[in-house]
Amino acid sequence: MRGKSIMLQGTGSSVGKSMLCAGLCRVFRQDGLRVAPFKSQNMALNSFATAEGLEMGRAQVVQAQAAGVEPSVRMNPILLKPTGDRHSQVICLGRPIGSMSAAEYHAYKPRLRGLVKETYDALEAEYDAVVIEGAGSPAEINLKDGDLVNMWMAGAADAKVLLVGDIDRGGVFAALYGTVMLLEPEERARIRGLIINKFRGDVEILKPGLRMIEAKLGIPVLGVVPWTDVDLEDEDSVSERLSATSGRGAITVAVARLRHISNFTDFQALALHPGVTLKYAVRPSDFDGADIVILPGTKNTIDDLIDLKNRGMLAPILRHARAGRLLVGVCGGYQMLGNALRDPLGVESEAREAAGLGLIDMEVTFRSEKRTAQASGVVAGGPDWLAPLQGAKLTGYEIHSGENAFGPSARTWLADGPRVLGACDARGNVLGTYLHGLFDDGALSDALVRQARRLKGLPEDGDVAPVVSMADYREAQLDKLADVVRHSLDMDAVYAVLRE
Repeated sequence: MRGKSIMLQGTGSSVGKSMLCAGLCRVFRQDGLRVAPFKSQNMALNSFATAEGLEMGRAQVVQAQAAGVEPSVRMNPILLKPTGDRHSQVICLGRPIGSMSAAEYHAYKPRLRGLVKETYDALEAEYDAVVIEGAGSPAEINLKDGDLVNMWMAGAADAKVLLVGDIDRGGVFAALYGTVMLLEPEERARIRGLIINKFRGDVEILKPGLRMIEAKLGIPVLGVVPWTDVDLEDEDSVSERLSATSGRGAITVAVARLRHISNFTDFQALALHPGVTLKYAVRPSDFDGADIVILPGTKNTIDDLIDLKNRGMLAPILRHARAGRLLVGVCGGYQMLGNALRDPLGVESEAREAAGLGLIDMEVTFRSEKRTAQASGVVAGGPDWLAPLQGAKLTGYEIHSGENAFGPSARTWLADGPRVLGACDARGNVLGTYLHGLFDDGALSDALVRQARRLKGLPEDGDVAPVVSMADYREAQLDKLADVVRHSLDMDAVYAVLRE
């Protein structure tokens, strides 16, 4: 049956489409519908490996979790991962097909329409409803001939559209009006409602404007959603999280802000620990006073390593590690900890090799094959402070193309059978791993915080409070979001649109 969907498009990027889609997925699930999210094309460096070992955008993963269904690449058939200012790796149905410039991809997009429609049709056939997310704005008239994700998608799915505007950035009525007026008549006819998002203040003051925009456009306003403090994993580096400080604990964690930072959702779980204050470091002085330094994942490991050196960031990181304080590298950050990085095929970088930090005895070589898989490792060996975790399983996923060759002084601390999933230095204060999501259950976070407190001369068991798992925290946040969406939108009208 065609038209089992409702689509959220926006007046621009970052107006809150992803979060509202997640909220609707949770509301529909609570009301007994089997629902799935869908976004034909996503651009993000925060990605996820599915159970089949395929790669998809993080936003649709969160939306699938809101819907209570297993994430699948069918919910995000095309993912673009920027590799520079003008190029992106293009991933179709979870597998990379190459790197393209913006112009090359714009010319290539029409060839993907058949794949998108076929994928959507198969997904829709299995669910009661599909919540579709657009990207940017449907009124980007310079890009309409290659549209794959907005009004073309609405037509392919026979979807009714709700148009979202962000009042927090100002000019929301002009944005809504201008967007609708730039559409073709048949496209305007698909818009069944307007939503104003991120409102702060007394909604009574806004009501005259709501009546006027309804009169001018002939489209009803289905709700005003207040500014909501809901904490979900971020889709990309536009996130305000990268310029904010989280938590108030005695242990300061500084995450290096890389140019091509990816999968920084790993550290949202670490920030949940009651003993942590977490910030992102953009200049050398930001590492001052840090108890734990983290090198995160990156899409361009060698380029970001060179950039850290050029910004003077490597010297304080090395001083931190040589002083015996804790340093953790995840994925690309793990690779930076070795002696040398080599990219003979130019998989990630034009620079074919670079010296690493030399903190773990290993060398990394990038191959054309990319490992994307859900994974788990058992804590085995490593430093003494990990003794309470010996035999514990850490579960997450891997997304990387590098292979490690270890020297005699490297020590394994995390293993998947015979495969080394994490290594550390001989001293035991520098750890690295390919496992994303390693902090999600809270166990490793707690061990790190306890060791940092010992090194700082604080009681090990200070800041005692229950450590919340990321899964439990996410569920609570999604329920909170659903409450906001349910009470802010005219859900009877939304259901009427869905069932037209």
